[in-house]
Amino acid sequence: MIDVAAFFSKLKETLTKTRNNFVSKVTELVTVHKKIDEEFYEELEDILLQADVGVAAACHLLDEIRSEVKQRKISEAADVRDLLEEKMLELLGEQASLEINTALPAVILVVGVNGVGKTTTIGKLAYRMCQQGKDVLLVAADTFRAAAIEQLEIWSERTGSEIIKHMAGSDPAAVVFDALQAAKKRGIDVVIIDTAGRLHTKTNLMEELRKIERVVTREIPEAPHEVLLVIDAATGQNALRQAELFKEATKVTGIALAKLDGTAKGGIVLAISEELGIPVKLVGTGEGMEDLRDFDSHEFVSALFTEEDE
Repeated sequence: MIDVAAFFSKLKETLTKTRNNFVSKVTELVTVHKKIDEEFYEELEDILLQADVGVAAACHLLDEIRSEVKQRKISEAADVRDLLEEKMLELLGEQASLEINTALPAVILVVGVNGVGKTTTIGKLAYRMCQQGKDVLLVAADTFRAAAIEQLEIWSERTGSEIIKHMAGSDPAAVVFDALQAAKKRGIDVVIIDTAGRLHTKTNLMEELRKIERVVTREIPEAPHEVLLVIDAATGQNALRQAELFKEATKVTGIALAKLDGTAKGGIVLAISEELGIPVKLVGTGEGMEDLRDFDSHEFVSALFTEEDE
């Protein structure tokens, strides 16, 4: 059973840097400014942009706030803080959970550039699935980087998952084909496929992703059930550019946001929602194996706006 209070406390801790960089400045702004004028809106926009909310999401939020201030006849700047919280929640929408098909095996394709925490996210996800009593098979389809295979092997041992691998430099699609054949024969519940993240701007790598997806769909017509794009929260706006490239190569169904605990740029969650229309489904909240959680917009916004002593 999940300890809700402990989880909320962990999420608050995770968002400390973002809260200090963002909400604390908003609180200071509404305290200093007694009236809502153009200067107030300009300073609010600066705060949003510094937290990497992005231009599109910042404009969206400001337009909504301006409209509501007029409609509700709000005159006190202090009331804008609660209004901002309300509009951020509306922008993020409802929680979008992982879609794991009941048909076996469920296939999760994990994509993203090198260095964003992709393999670690896969390991944490495998751990969570194993804790739920599922048989998990990891697929080392990042054959271009020998260290990626070794790292996945370590996670296989740590989580008790099975693994399918070939030699470094092998055809990634061939590894995936063998893995899916094995998964069907062994009655595996969940297959998690690691893919290459190097040279994300090169056509050949994106074509490799398309090839892997074709193999997956051929072997299991309704798969992949999820295509998770792992991005590093600390990269801010660069994460959006990465996401756009991967969207061109494959149908990304969700974002796994890694390293949220180490950045003051948690506003990237809002930028993703506004500019990409891809739901954030998972967030990394620490270094431990258990530190991968479903993203809940209500919990996220509440943890962001809750003061330290609350």
